[in-house]
Amino acid sequence: MWLRKVTGALALTITIISCSDDSDCSKIVSQDILDLVNEAQLAIDNAIIDDYILANSITDVQEVNGIKYVITEEGSGLTPCLENTVSVIYKGKLMSNGNTFDSTLSPRDFPLNQLILGWQLSFPTFTRSTKATIFIPSGYGYGPTGFPPQIPANANLIFDIELVNVR
Repeated sequence: MWLRKVTGALALTITIISCSDDSDCSKIVSQDILDLVNEAQLAIDNAIIDDYILANSITDVQEVNGIKYVITEEGSGLTPCLENTVSVIYKGKLMSNGNTFDSTLSPRDFPLNQLILGWQLSFPTFTRSTKATIFIPSGYGYGPTGFPPQIPANANLIFDIELVNVR
């Protein structure tokens, strides 16, 4: 559920592989996992994210599963399942100060179901080649423990991603 390694890079590309049989394809995170997210902190985070979007005059904001995002380039084709591997180019930043905590210039492959909850909740709505900015509340990121020293506790995150492929 969490990104395993945090390093410095500039862009995020995600490749997702789609399931061959729709019966094996999950696009919804189970409720027992969602129930682990602190609702009070989520309400605080959502207010902070809304204020950030307003203060930065960000338009065309969409929302899925409590995650706000802006599509900067629409893709086409497959959408990932949680069981898929995604190939992604990305840049992850702290909303609080804009510092980059992780990025990549070339696509990296990840099993979607092993990434942070914010990616698991949003990626199944993106088609291959989509570029987007995703605003992730702390509970859907690294939560109350963070990922020291790069990501503090209860940090809201911004990811610029390109979903390169879905497999």
